[in-house]
Amino acid sequence: MNYIDLFAGSGGLSLGLFNSGLHGIFAVEKNQDAFETLKYNLIDNKNHFNWPEWLEMKNWDINELLTVHKNELEILSNSVDLIVGGPPCQGFSMAGKRQNNDIRNQLMHAYIKFVEIIQPKMLFFENVQGFTVDFKNSKEVKNYSAILVEDLQNLGYTVNFRMITMSDFGVPQKRKRFILFASRNSNDSQTFFEALVENTNNFLLSKNLRVPITISQAIGDLTKSQGEVESPDTKRFTNGVYGQVNSNYQRLMRTNIKKDSLPDSHRFVKHKKETVELFERLMDASNKAIRITPGMNLVEGLKKRGVTPLKGDSICNTITSIPDDYVHYSEPRIMTVREHARIQSFPDDYEFKGPYTTGGERRKKDVPRYTQVANAVPPLFAEQVGNVILNFQN
Repeated sequence: MNYIDLFAGSGGLSLGLFNSGLHGIFAVEKNQDAFETLKYNLIDNKNHFNWPEWLEMKNWDINELLTVHKNELEILSNSVDLIVGGPPCQGFSMAGKRQNNDIRNQLMHAYIKFVEIIQPKMLFFENVQGFTVDFKNSKEVKNYSAILVEDLQNLGYTVNFRMITMSDFGVPQKRKRFILFASRNSNDSQTFFEALVENTNNFLLSKNLRVPITISQAIGDLTKSQGEVESPDTKRFTNGVYGQVNSNYQRLMRTNIKKDSLPDSHRFVKHKKETVELFERLMDASNKAIRITPGMNLVEGLKKRGVTPLKGDSICNTITSIPDDYVHYSEPRIMTVREHARIQSFPDDYEFKGPYTTGGERRKKDVPRYTQVANAVPPLFAEQVGNVILNFQN
């Protein structure tokens, strides 16, 4: 069974589909750093995509692709089993400014155009919870999920959708996402979510996992106290080393890691003394993993609009692209990219490329490592999606 990954990011969804046994045709991702991560892991190392000769293997904007290769895409019509992916979520996210005229919102129309040309048998679409919420800051009320459903139905698809919490599927994160599945076979569409839920227990048993998975079970072998060495990719920074495995989840994430290897992208931030002291006050301020704001008057010196000090025995909140949204559960620091990746269920042999972070106006365009991780579909969930879809073919 083959598929095309649109808005592929760093490849979390494709990695899960690879692990389930699907075959990629190609992936469309606009950002160069995110595409380099996908290319390094899934093309160079796994040879996952049967990349067409007519398509240059590089980062593509979907509208550019539709213009430059419209004829070649039309030849693919009715030969593709599945299209996966969803347009960038920042314009829809409840955590952002949610402006109806955000240019990223318009990418959904390019998605529909792509589907109209390719005419796949099935579609898997993922986006943030805010994708289902009306935009009322314009002359008309707009709900992009309703528009998407109507457009797909007009193209002949039976559509089913649901809000999914990733922690129910073995991902150590309370991540809620709008998931849509559409098929030309109405029975497949109607049974997709039922099959996904039914298959979860056996899948988790096969991985020796039991939900819920707490944050200490996810990243407890990556603490700074285990030791530090010189960072292999950034001068004057240190990288963490592996500690003892103390959970089945950690064992799963380290499956392909050789002895004496360093964790990839596990570079520690060099915090100022006053920042460390602030983090210590935040860690002491609450017994629960709650978001602390300046208005709560719990912590002196807090200026950021909200920070969550994590707790080792709780499930992590939704990982974001802003690393100082969270304080590590046992050390006064932010988490590393590798710790974020663990919470997103990326295995440790999946390496991230490009800068670690960025700031200011560049945040609107750059996709550094922290953002690549935050924007991804958790591979452990994507693998379960792939398993269900493969069963539809049989």
